[in-house]
Amino acid sequence: MKFSIKAFTLLLGLIIAVPAFAASPTNVFATCLVDNLNGKERKSLAKWIYLAMAAHPEIKPLSSASEADIQKSDKYIGKLITKLLTVDCPNELNTASKSNPRALQNGFGLVGKVAMQELMSNKNVTKALTNYIKYADLDKIKKITRQK
Repeated sequence: MKFSIKAFTLLLGLIIAVPAFAASPTNVFATCLVDNLNGKERKSLAKWIYLAMAAHPEIKPLSSASEADIQKSDKYIGKLITKLLTVDCPNELNTASKSNPRALQNGFGLVGKVAMQELMSNKNVTKALTNYIKYADLDKIKKITRQK
């Protein structure tokens, strides 16, 4: 009986502690940002991330984005970020930034993940990400995973 009471107390403590952690000011801020993005905005964020990655010297030759495309995307994202921070989530930003100096960075980390999920959920992207399998030596890989 003693073990059951201790286990129950521990479990209850974990259940109570998890919502407190999940509701940290930074998490509340990040959730506010994500909750205030619609599908078009998530796609625009994904496009902006793609354009930013395409600026890398190794990737730039593969992109046909014009300077006007990049500037248009930057302008849209600048306005979107301003709206998110000053209209949609100013109180959450204020509270989070007081408790965590990296709140803004952490909040937009979640926004970036959501934007990438928007891209990754497309069947064409999923297919493109699995095309390499045609060229991988699966037998060699399986041999390694079967070793003890």
